[in-house]
Amino acid sequence: MKKSYKLLFVCLGNICRSPAAEGVMRRVVADEGLSDRVEIDSAGTYGGHRGQLPDPRMRSAASARGLNLTHRSRQITEGDFLEFDRIVVMDDMNYENVFCLSPTRETDLKIFRMRDYFTRFPDWSYVPDPYYEGHEGFELVLDMLEDACHTLLQEIKPLL
Repeated sequence: MKKSYKLLFVCLGNICRSPAAEGVMRRVVADEGLSDRVEIDSAGTYGGHRGQLPDPRMRSAASARGLNLTHRSRQITEGDFLEFDRIVVMDDMNYENVFCLSPTRETDLKIFRMRDYFTRFPDWSYVPDPYYEGHEGFELVLDMLEDACHTLLQEIKPLL
């Protein structure tokens, strides 16, 4: 049996949505006692924020929910397609960008949309970028990620 299942969350700059998804998923996995079975990371399709912490507004909103976002931004690499079991993107633009970077048809099958795991947000087809929004935008994103991460964990549990 494999040592762990590896998840990679991807958004544009890796400073709002994907590091928040990483933080939320870490807590969801820990709450189920599965931290030793699931590895979680995040990346962006754009590398301009490389090395930066998540946006301060996202860190603040996450902190209010007991999440400490300490990930440093990085750009997705071709090696990520080989290392990770599932790559989950936040919107269609990033899905297309990630799909174009995928090196093989086999790795294409690892790419999923976060919307596939929504249960409480049926009218949403993506996780909106809160970067240009107010506080409510960051809260909405966290609500969506909490919903989706619970569903995602239930889907991968049989694979652990």
